[in-house]
Amino acid sequence: MNSQPNLPRKVKIVEVGPRDGLQNEKENVPAPVKIELVDRLSRAGFANIEAASFVSPKWVPQMATSSEVMAGIARRPGTLYSALTPNMQGFEAALAAGAGEVVIFGAASEAFSQRNINCSIAESIARFEPVAKAAKANGLRLRASISTAFGCPYQGEVPLDAVADVVARMRDLGCDEIDIADTIGVSTPRKTQAVMLRAAQKFPLERLSGHFHDTYGQALANIYASMEVGVAIFHSSVAGLGGCPYAKGATGNVASEDVLYMMHGLGIETGVDLDQVVDAGQFISQHLGRKAVSRAGNAIAAKRAG
Repeated sequence: MNSQPNLPRKVKIVEVGPRDGLQNEKENVPAPVKIELVDRLSRAGFANIEAASFVSPKWVPQMATSSEVMAGIARRPGTLYSALTPNMQGFEAALAAGAGEVVIFGAASEAFSQRNINCSIAESIARFEPVAKAAKANGLRLRASISTAFGCPYQGEVPLDAVADVVARMRDLGCDEIDIADTIGVSTPRKTQAVMLRAAQKFPLERLSGHFHDTYGQALANIYASMEVGVAIFHSSVAGLGGCPYAKGATGNVASEDVLYMMHGLGIETGVDLDQVVDAGQFISQHLGRKAVSRAGNAIAAKRAG
């Protein structure tokens, strides 16, 4: 039982490994392996899995098999399968593939937006208007991800007002949930709380989520700090897969196994089976030919083997 009155009793963990985690892998990961990974994560009990990305294969070759993956997975009732959709072409593909949620994205940093997609934040969000309208018209859930909300590799500090402005713009598009992302993993707990509370002035706190990278080893501390101010949705990546191709030296998302180990130790309900997630992490790491980046996952696997 969770004995800490200032923490949520239950959290939702959004598993982003199959999309955000694998998209930066240089070696092609075959569709059957991706399908097996998603199926293992579904069986583990995740309520939301980011499974695909309908971007141009020219830009993200790893995601070229997204339609095949979405067609091949064994869908678990009650699990939401999300897809990243940068434009209407991506949206149509996601709709055809049976995605339950589409994800749009923007940066809180003007410099990051210009360097990555050669347009301003306002222009980038305006491009998503037709996608947002189509999602609503087709009864799909709409989620927005706001990158570099805690710091930018090009401009450094990102003002709280800049984050709040993008949150408000995404809210006005009709988003059901908004991710506040530490793309380069530079935040620390007090900063994290300040950003989350500022974002909550523009959008309901219970529909904000934390997406933390572990570059400086602060991700679990930032998740805990977010829970202290009322955030109860977090993103994590099995085996700590991933990184950011645009942020030099940025490591992957916080590992799902580490987040689950902490949550279960705090008596916070996740609905996810940690042992099965450890198995999934070891499975994909073996396929990639390297050790998982999850401390808890590796420790549990070693203990079993011992």
